[in-house]
Amino acid sequence: MTEELPELRASDADRERVAEILREALAEGRLDMEEFGERLDATYKARTYGELTPITRDLPVAGTVNLVKGPEPDGSWASRITGGEGTSSLGVAVMSGFERKGRWTVPRRFNCFAFWGGGEIDLREANFADREVVINCVAIMGGINVVVPPGVEVSTRGIGIMGGFDQREDGIPGDPGAPRVIITGFAFWGGVGVERKLPRAERRRLREERRQEKLQGKQRQALDKHGSHHRPYGDDD
Repeated sequence: MTEELPELRASDADRERVAEILREALAEGRLDMEEFGERLDATYKARTYGELTPITRDLPVAGTVNLVKGPEPDGSWASRITGGEGTSSLGVAVMSGFERKGRWTVPRRFNCFAFWGGGEIDLREANFADREVVINCVAIMGGINVVVPPGVEVSTRGIGIMGGFDQREDGIPGDPGAPRVIITGFAFWGGVGVERKLPRAERRRLREERRQEKLQGKQRQALDKHGSHHRPYGDDD
């Protein structure tokens, strides 16, 4: 966490990142249910970084979480394969949900579990701790969805028992230097989906381009119509 700016207002995303640290600590046995409930309540009541920082100070993953976003990557795959530790290594949904999205660092191995619940792991804006990462998904009467950006190679090795693993993205070559995502695990009366989507910024850019093209087309039509109404006499054959 960032202690240099204790009075800076925390965002919903900041509070959610701290909540995920607490869920991981609960799953690992570092917190009991009473401590977890007290800290989670304090997390969602926190308004500044200074109020969030003490909540995870004694947890081993606290030092790896940066509430203030770092510099934007230059867009190359090399800039997004950072090495080091991941932001989060576990996602749990028991009759609930979890999500990982936006700017976060995917660890070398990310484990997730959904029981009567669902989870979404969005890699479109993520950095990667290594050139090859493993996402291990266990879905029991629940669902987990993995969203990858274009250019990332996907290898699905999961097993479905009265459930399914989506393998539509397997075999698509990745960009040179792009990370490889291996999705393992199993689904029992549940499913693990994989879909490829453009990053939000790219989708906004394409929408804006289409809007501009439509606007220019309307302007040309208006000019053509205006010109036909003011054609000089004698131009007709």
